[in-house]
Amino acid sequence: MSVTVFIDGAAGTTGLQIKERLEGSGDIALLRLDDAERKDTARRREMLNAADFVILCLPDDSAREAVGLIENSRTRVIDASTAHRTADGWAYGFPEYEPGQRALIAQSKRVANPGCYALTSIAILHPLIKADILKPDWPVAINAISGYSGGGKGLIAAFEDASSASYTQAPFYAYGLTLAHKHLPEITTWAGLSHAPVFVPSVGRFAQGMIVQVPLALWAMAGNPTPGDVHSALAAHYEGQRFVTVAPLEESAAMTQLQPEALNGTNQLALYVFANKENGQAVVMGLIDNLGKGASGQAAQNLNVMMGVPEETGLG
Repeated sequence: MSVTVFIDGAAGTTGLQIKERLEGSGDIALLRLDDAERKDTARRREMLNAADFVILCLPDDSAREAVGLIENSRTRVIDASTAHRTADGWAYGFPEYEPGQRALIAQSKRVANPGCYALTSIAILHPLIKADILKPDWPVAINAISGYSGGGKGLIAAFEDASSASYTQAPFYAYGLTLAHKHLPEITTWAGLSHAPVFVPSVGRFAQGMIVQVPLALWAMAGNPTPGDVHSALAAHYEGQRFVTVAPLEESAAMTQLQPEALNGTNQLALYVFANKENGQAVVMGLIDNLGKGASGQAAQNLNVMMGVPEETGLG
């Protein structure tokens, strides 16, 4: 028996990709609004209440408004915005986060889809804190670079549309220079940190793909953990997972570069531990498609979990 799904914000970058992933499923009937109806509150309310599942691909305030328009206890929601990622009553939509997280998502009426930077950062930090390799009050720093598609239509125009007032020919640039990026509360909460990390994001002249880097001064950390300890904690945490993998140390040691676009078009997150034993240093890097497991792929994965169908349905 098929279920009905309404994507509120289906014309945006994430919404379009979610729609593409769901259109081939015989178990899903997509409810749609005409372009002229997308901002009609009455028609949106009708669709939000008619659907079995709603996926919100909206700015934060609009996402909160959409949830408020749902007047029944039946419709289940996946919110891809930042609005509810640390909110009470919302399950965090990262099935690999903890052994019981899938069950929590499966039974929840409200699921917050993680952010791309945040999911990758949390995937690195949470297992290390849980294994007591990294202390919650450690001064964590995170460096990251994303493809420009993660910034929506405005940033896409800045890199692709020469007629746009914001058009840039820069190969990449750093931003978030006030150190107050909107993903910080999400990272701090779900990683289990006592303090917000120093997070320095940047955007490059490529559409999709992302690398998140967490440097570790092992020599200064309690217990003097080795690169092997770091790797073992990550590998044990994600053992048997379909969409999160940890590269063997030998593989990482043989690499000379990591390309941000390598996992584009997939729902994969790959973690690597690069190290220099003599200097007592390591860097854990996460590679992800910011529109895949960092957005639309993750939403589709969460929907599969909530529907009780095979988790990999429609995903690469």
